[in-house]
Amino acid sequence: MENRFHISLPCLSTKATKDYYCDIIGAQMGRRAEKWVDINLFNHQITFIKSGKFKFDYANYGFENTVLPSFHFGVILENAEWKKLYQKLKAHVHIDITHFLKGSNGEHESFFIKDPNGYVIEFKCFKDGDTIFKA
Repeated sequence: MENRFHISLPCLSTKATKDYYCDIIGAQMGRRAEKWVDINLFNHQITFIKSGKFKFDYANYGFENTVLPSFHFGVILENAEWKKLYQKLKAHVHIDITHFLKGSNGEHESFFIKDPNGYVIEFKCFKDGDTIFKA
């Protein structure tokens, strides 16, 4: 089996969360119960657990003259899949593409969207995938 990432996060509504990830982003529904739902996001498992309101401190930070959300998660995609997803999502939400680390290791483009729980999801496409972890 290929290694996969798992994260568990609180959510306000499992239905709204499922609808957003499956109907808007195009992820697949996994297992579910009354108070939680598993989402298959590009073969990575996100479990959303119905809780109540939640709070994360340190909302933003600066990187290369761009203000970014401190708390976010995302997926690294190949260029063609990244462009296809961008085209699909821009019909539903306003998104901008940001280019990071131009001319350096780790050069990539990203766009960010926000789900119904307030989580920010980043989708990245690296110029050279071999530089993802290169210093």
